[in-house]
Amino acid sequence: MGRKGQSITLSVSEQDKAQLEAIAREQGMLWGDRPNISRLMEAIARRELLLGQNNDWPDTRIRALQQAIRSLTDTGQMDEARIIAKLLSERSELPMPLRHENERFLETPIAPWRVEIEQYIHRQMPFRLTYQDAASRLLTFTIRFACITFREKRQYLEYWCDETDGNRDLPALQHNWTLRLDRIPDAAISTTRHQWREGLDELEVEMHLFDGLAFAYQPRPEDQVVTWLEYSPQVRRVVRRITNTFWFFRELFPYGKSCVLISPPEVRQRFKAEVRSLYEHYQD
Repeated sequence: MGRKGQSITLSVSEQDKAQLEAIAREQGMLWGDRPNISRLMEAIARRELLLGQNNDWPDTRIRALQQAIRSLTDTGQMDEARIIAKLLSERSELPMPLRHENERFLETPIAPWRVEIEQYIHRQMPFRLTYQDAASRLLTFTIRFACITFREKRQYLEYWCDETDGNRDLPALQHNWTLRLDRIPDAAISTTRHQWREGLDELEVEMHLFDGLAFAYQPRPEDQVVTWLEYSPQVRRVVRRITNTFWFFRELFPYGKSCVLISPPEVRQRFKAEVRSLYEHYQD
């Protein structure tokens, strides 16, 4: 004979009922193969299932976890990044902009070719990448080093390859390419017999920072030297190794007159040409 218990009526919306059923299913509280809300309520009453606050995480923790998602994504650890994103999506204190960003991340499927690229990178194995660009051209690259990076809210594949045709960077950096991952609907990956490289080609640059920027500047991992000039103690000297002038110049432009690129000459001249072109746009 079944146990007879007291009955109560819950007045909840269909959405809340669905959420309760989801929790019951997650906790294995079922009646046959269906979630049992009554068992869930009983477990809560008996403190077999403890409740906790879902709005007490400080902003510092939220930002740290969001940065962890980006860092894991940059290094190709998508499964780990999704675990943290799922954890954040369950928090009620997550700000709306971050919630939308998190939801887009979780809703974006991982393309099979993307997973394959990450495997080659993890194993440090060279590979050939073929894809079709926006102009319907088939492009093939023999990639001997690659990494996935996060720039300006987008994911990019940065790689060193044998091919240089079409690369408009300085000759010393023309083996380095940057490819926006969400621009590739599909790609073909194959193995190749080449030697894996230690990294991208690099150029050492020096810049001087003035005014408030000199004091506010936060050193970056790629910086080799960050120091104050002896003969001008309010000027900060930064020496860095760069792999791409396009991204480097995008960083310099917002600094304006508070930053002067010193060397090498070929990088300085190219940046001067960019500044001159910008100036000419404002000539009547």
